[in-house]
Amino acid sequence: MLVIGITGTLGAGKGTVVEMMQQKGFVHYSARNYLRQRVEQLGLKPDRDTFTFVANSLREKEGGDFIAKGLLAEALKDGRNCIIESIRNVKEVEYLRKNCNFVLLCVDADIKVRYERIVIRGSETDKVSFKTFVENEQREMESADENKQNLGLVMQMADFRLDNGKDLEFLRRQVEEIYKNLPINKRPTWDEYFLEVVKTVAKRATCDRGRSGCVIVKDKQILVTGYVGSPTGLPHCDEVGHLFKKMINEEGEISTHCVRTVHAEQNAICQAAKRGIALEGASLYCTMTPCRTCAMMIINCGIKRVVCLNKYHNGKESEEMFAQAGIQLDFVSEEVMKYEKQ
Repeated sequence: MLVIGITGTLGAGKGTVVEMMQQKGFVHYSARNYLRQRVEQLGLKPDRDTFTFVANSLREKEGGDFIAKGLLAEALKDGRNCIIESIRNVKEVEYLRKNCNFVLLCVDADIKVRYERIVIRGSETDKVSFKTFVENEQREMESADENKQNLGLVMQMADFRLDNGKDLEFLRRQVEEIYKNLPINKRPTWDEYFLEVVKTVAKRATCDRGRSGCVIVKDKQILVTGYVGSPTGLPHCDEVGHLFKKMINEEGEISTHCVRTVHAEQNAICQAAKRGIALEGASLYCTMTPCRTCAMMIINCGIKRVVCLNKYHNGKESEEMFAQAGIQLDFVSEEVMKYEKQ
């Protein structure tokens, strides 16, 4: 999965670039739409000053990467290549680069050309004078507060820059050239390859609390796969609902777990046992940090490396056991997965 972030000056044509990427199969997530919902909930006027105020208020309260976190969480659930519009804070860039396969695009053009475009566009945030347009841009370009918009610095962090100062065909040629050089159009590494298989396997999972998948590999060959689901012949969550049990942790807090299913890692190990496949020295790829029980089974199987797409909120004990057992543990993303009521 590739996440493209798009940033740029006011009226530069970010939306046009988004449309071009949508034609190539990218799903669109909009920071502006996210803010619009918040503005409407507050009963405020949907103009640029209000959007800026609400965005900065959210960032001040929840952190500079708050909006990016929310949009990435939605994107990860979907799992398809996507484009997030528009990135305006340095922390947003840093968070996305740390937690997903991320590329940042920047779009710019002469300010007079851009103003003419927004006048023609005529959205609720575009009905301003040229003087106000310039002032709005200058206000958003830099800030000493790390939780506020700092468009100028974000633009400097871009991996690719697009000049939208001419016609549409000129912009399209640039987009096509960038698209050719995106990671998704390059041969994947072995880890990327096997993790994509994990995502496909997970689609067979039968518990919607966590549709997890697992692939066990040795010498670059897939040995077995597994996904979360009920034991053979027993009803699945998708058919009859979850089988919840409450548990009390060491702090006295009560959490709720579905116990109807066998975990993806356990199912993969069981498949190996049924077919007489030795897992000594293998690598295991999975959706999130294995639970404590799965971790113990992985250790006893002789598996030497575990690669997880995401972290599990209750995975610290597993991480410690892997370290003690000398098992290499790698995370693609620092995003922490947590189920409802846990």
